[in-house]
Amino acid sequence: MRTGISITVTPEDRRRLEAIVRDPKRPQKHVWRAHIILLTADGLGTMSIMAQTSKSKTCVWRWQERFMSEGVNGLLYDKTRPPGKAPVPPELVSEIVRLTQTPPPHEATHWTVRAMAKVAGVAASTVQAIWKAHGLAPHRWRAFKLSNDPAFVEKLEDIVGLYVSPPAHAVVLSIDEKSQIQALDRTQPGLPMKKGRGATMTHDYKRNGTTTLFAALNVLDGTVIGQNMQRHRHQEFIRFLNRIERAVPPGKLIHAIVDNYAAHKHEKVRQWLARHPRWTFHFTPTSCSWLNAVEGFFAKLTRRRLKYGVFVSVVDLQATINRFVKEHNQAEAKPFIWKADPDKIIAARKRGFQTLESIH
Repeated sequence: MRTGISITVTPEDRRRLEAIVRDPKRPQKHVWRAHIILLTADGLGTMSIMAQTSKSKTCVWRWQERFMSEGVNGLLYDKTRPPGKAPVPPELVSEIVRLTQTPPPHEATHWTVRAMAKVAGVAASTVQAIWKAHGLAPHRWRAFKLSNDPAFVEKLEDIVGLYVSPPAHAVVLSIDEKSQIQALDRTQPGLPMKKGRGATMTHDYKRNGTTTLFAALNVLDGTVIGQNMQRHRHQEFIRFLNRIERAVPPGKLIHAIVDNYAAHKHEKVRQWLARHPRWTFHFTPTSCSWLNAVEGFFAKLTRRRLKYGVFVSVVDLQATINRFVKEHNQAEAKPFIWKADPDKIIAARKRGFQTLESIH
């Protein structure tokens, strides 16, 4: 039989315990601890207290002993427990962080969790925790490209000016081509999506030819003029310019934003521009395809329709692209809004060159 237990609840203790039980904002663990002491003071035995509080015998005894030694205040906190394993020394953490930021000694492009755990002599989960705490992800890479165009600032400000404040009585078009779009058919039909399983598609495919989409995005309303062609030479580019010339109402100037592809600067193209004085070409800086607004449309086309599409012929592919352009113009076209600050872009480019020069 358990001995040495003698609980005396003073009137002040009882008032505090009853207030804890009645308080709706109190944590439930404080409530049932106070309830155990009140039932004990009322003369109930351990089995009765267990039945009314749904707690184990050891739990009842623990809080009875805590009240005997520390009173009501002892019921309102939990004793701290020592950690199950010793923390990693700060020196080792610093060494793991330092090694992570240097190339591995073995033949690999980056550190893996298991390789670092083996070198550092710790568990893989420890390496993961350290990397997470310090924001390190060796397996992730970000691609970048700094434009070497000497007229970068002037071209950037010119094109952003067209986006932000288009000229009056003019049309601003972002023009480019998406070349070598493949008409891929699958060797076997896939299975449809169902609960618990996504749709399936064979990893191998049949090539049925390619097409090139010439597209011009109207910055003012977001509509797209598109035309499929077999090749993407200056001849096809001029044919596409003629189509735009027919589509744009007479009397409106046309400001075309194009990249530095050779077909856009061909002698025949320059002669065509001389015969059409209402046209003005604005070339993006080199290595700055992100500055051309039509690239966003190409990305949407790829993501929504081409990436997982199945096309039995080039004609099928071209018909699909034409339907997508038509649906875009009817339901999703909206004005292109430029949000990036050109001054911040210029400053970021300068910082990039400064970083590269300091490293190399």
